[in-house]
Amino acid sequence: MPLDLNKDNFQSAIEDNDIVILDFWAPWCGPCKSFAPVFEKVATENPDIAFAKINTEEEQELGAMFAIRSIPTLMIFREQIAVFSQPGALPEGSLNELIGKVKELDMDEVRSQIAEMEKQEAEKSEG
Repeated sequence: MPLDLNKDNFQSAIEDNDIVILDFWAPWCGPCKSFAPVFEKVATENPDIAFAKINTEEEQELGAMFAIRSIPTLMIFREQIAVFSQPGALPEGSLNELIGKVKELDMDEVRSQIAEMEKQEAEKSEG
């Protein structure tokens, strides 16, 4: 069963799990309600991954922190790095395929790409 995250337990969820899949949703959102059973089914099939839901009505700070403008939005963290963020509900097959790709990521390569981008940004701001 997916965790319910709030600003108090968000950081520890990201830090304590290798992969965290977040579903930003709201109670009034029709597509969110239709995506919920898919999210829960895939969560059950992947016990090695932390699945979590963030109610954007109650957790407006978290929604703002990630500039969530449309729901549902799916965000995936791997080793505390956001590696995926996309609005819209995914069909079960696509979500499973995405999980497979996230598991295959070479996180050393991802970190070196981030470091390179940060270096380029620093050089731009100096120039």
